[in-house]
Amino acid sequence: MARSVAGPEIERLIQLLARLPGLGPRSARRAALHLIKKREQLLQPLGEAMQVACERVMVCDNCGNIDTANPCTLCCDTSRDNSILVVVEDVSDLWALERAGALNARYHVLGGVLSPLDGVRPEHLNLDKLVMRAADTSVTEVILALSATVDGQTTAHYVTELLSHCDVNVTKLAHGVPVGGELDYLDEGTLSAAIKQRTRF
Repeated sequence: MARSVAGPEIERLIQLLARLPGLGPRSARRAALHLIKKREQLLQPLGEAMQVACERVMVCDNCGNIDTANPCTLCCDTSRDNSILVVVEDVSDLWALERAGALNARYHVLGGVLSPLDGVRPEHLNLDKLVMRAADTSVTEVILALSATVDGQTTAHYVTELLSHCDVNVTKLAHGVPVGGELDYLDEGTLSAAIKQRTRF
């Protein structure tokens, strides 16, 4: 068993950093050491920023995005095209599409995808609000911008069935999104091409 070489406060910092995506124990130790060495420039401002985020960041009741305002900045943007609703799995996918700048539409965050193995059922996703928004007469197209995984495509089929009574065209992302690919890991050019070449679902 490895012995601890630091006090409990530093060990706790390392353990918390190790829980972040992409950081294992070794990377977390390096990050913690870097933060401590740059206490004034990094650690203190980071701690303050995290405290502010903890106090002020909330989930938008309308679309599911996260922001410091509710409704969020995107929902309050009057320049957006109200006729197009883009359905994404998570906020990270919304941000990826916004970085690509391929369209200026409204978004809807499901909060995950259907996954029987993980126990994620329809009632766990933000589906009721989606149906309500899609039924709005101003919406003419719903783009399913879901990952090209088995669970993502299962969810896409389920959503298509849910929206079958709504007077909207349901489309999906086309070329550029590889099978098994997740939106957050794709480059902006690939995402932009996928949006422009979308097809009917």
